[in-house]
Amino acid sequence: MREKFSGFFYWLFLMCIPVVLSAQKNSVIFKDVTRQAGIDFKYTIGDYSYVNILESSGSGITVFDYNNDQLMDLYLMNGTYLEGISDPEGKVFKNIHNMLYKNNGNGTFSEVSEIAGVDDRNWSMAAGAIDYDKDGDQDLYLLNYGPNVFYRNNSNGTFTDITNSLGLRGPDKLNGFTKWSVGVAFWDYNLDGRLDAMVGNFLAFDPAYVSSATPGMMPHPSEYKGQASMLYEQQPDGKFVDVTRKSGLYFPDSKCMGLTVFDYDEDGYLDIFQANDHQLNFLFRNDDGVFKEVGVASGVAANSRGNPTGSMHGSIGDIDGDGLIDMLVTDLEYGALYRNVGNGVFVDITETSGIAGPMAGKGSWGAALFDYDNDGDLDVLAANGTAEELVLQYPLLLENDGKGHFKNVGQEHGAYFSTKRSGRGLAIWDFDNDGDLDIIVSHVDMQATAALLRNDGGNTNHWLGLTLKGKDGPISAIGAKVTVTAGGKKQVLVNQWATSYLSNNDPRLHIGLGQQKQIDLLEITWSDREKEVYKNIASDRYLTILQGKGIITK
Repeated sequence: MREKFSGFFYWLFLMCIPVVLSAQKNSVIFKDVTRQAGIDFKYTIGDYSYVNILESSGSGITVFDYNNDQLMDLYLMNGTYLEGISDPEGKVFKNIHNMLYKNNGNGTFSEVSEIAGVDDRNWSMAAGAIDYDKDGDQDLYLLNYGPNVFYRNNSNGTFTDITNSLGLRGPDKLNGFTKWSVGVAFWDYNLDGRLDAMVGNFLAFDPAYVSSATPGMMPHPSEYKGQASMLYEQQPDGKFVDVTRKSGLYFPDSKCMGLTVFDYDEDGYLDIFQANDHQLNFLFRNDDGVFKEVGVASGVAANSRGNPTGSMHGSIGDIDGDGLIDMLVTDLEYGALYRNVGNGVFVDITETSGIAGPMAGKGSWGAALFDYDNDGDLDVLAANGTAEELVLQYPLLLENDGKGHFKNVGQEHGAYFSTKRSGRGLAIWDFDNDGDLDIIVSHVDMQATAALLRNDGGNTNHWLGLTLKGKDGPISAIGAKVTVTAGGKKQVLVNQWATSYLSNNDPRLHIGLGQQKQIDLLEITWSDREKEVYKNIASDRYLTILQGKGIITK
């Protein structure tokens, strides 16, 4: 009997070996390859002292393919010396500029901002990449503390500033102080076939103001007035006009930190979530081109304790596989994870999902819902660091169990997650086109270096990368709903890459497939409400689908 019993356990041991080896094989490590990739970016706050809210806000990251070579390039925004704001010794940082890193296709990058003509010398916060004129290449709209800049892509590796001809520079001042733009969302809000733009503006920064409550620290955001975000409607001649008031979006004292466009109630119109700093968040429901603010009614205005906190942005995705798009809103306390329960209503599941504990007190800024291991569910990434003081924090990687419950696993997946930094902007991309998602983070700490984290091992599971192109440029592709069925499992995704603080992710839709070698059914509902269906698509490759014409590249 003992021999039979021992034999059973020996057989069980042999059976478990493939499982153990498989688990080891699928282990993902994020390796810091910043230096070997040639990314030498260093963020400046205009001087050497961290003393005001402009310096604490950090800068963003934009991932886009500026030269159409199928390799994702990198644009990093920077601060600069500002007369009357920066300390005098900060003059050494005058004329510091943004950097454009060209992807060389071999794991390295070349800095080409001056050659390309996008070496802007303003204090930059964010940049939106979009093909506004439908000529097939990506233009770049730069959002600044000060005048905004729109660069048209010349299709030869260079850009031309056409801001004034488009009317997108923005006012010099809002609410009495320098206009402070922090982001842009593009979509066709009124379904007229032309691309529109909403610019998120932050607050009326008074450099001379000293807080009576905390004179030794930078003033709290609540002590400043706000600045209205602005909706620009594109006209038949290509110019843009301000239609903020007539569209119902004029809130002169709001303090926007991030804009996310998606059809939250599935009525066929793209809506806007506006994350606000220490104010209730806004959710603007689009009713045929006119907007109504419904944040409180929808359940996304405040966190689970009913408090308006320092919200940064809304990251969207289906975290529990029920086919409804949920939303993660990072903030400076412990974040908020809103589960979509249908009919335009969200329920706060921050505590029950397991994210409240790991995020508490971290001060989260940039974040992403992304499938880091290609297992078919969305995990959470957050860049952290406190605001009023330069206190470093651990970044977070939270793994999804597939049902919307998360566990902190970062320190198992790379040294970066065991190192305290002060992160701000963050973007997800596949810079080496190997099928797993890499990470790039900007920082405001004393190192101030960016961190490029290469995903090693995520592509042991299957995947598909998808570029959607509308029949009339990017218009009908933005916010398109994609439903993927593979091996009996269904995933629902939104084609929206502008969902991180000050930052834009890889514009390609990334779909983790686990052990499934093909997609059985792929359904696209374009944002102009047209629908298309594709069947039996092989995995582990990047595809482009052109609306009405099918798969055009493989």
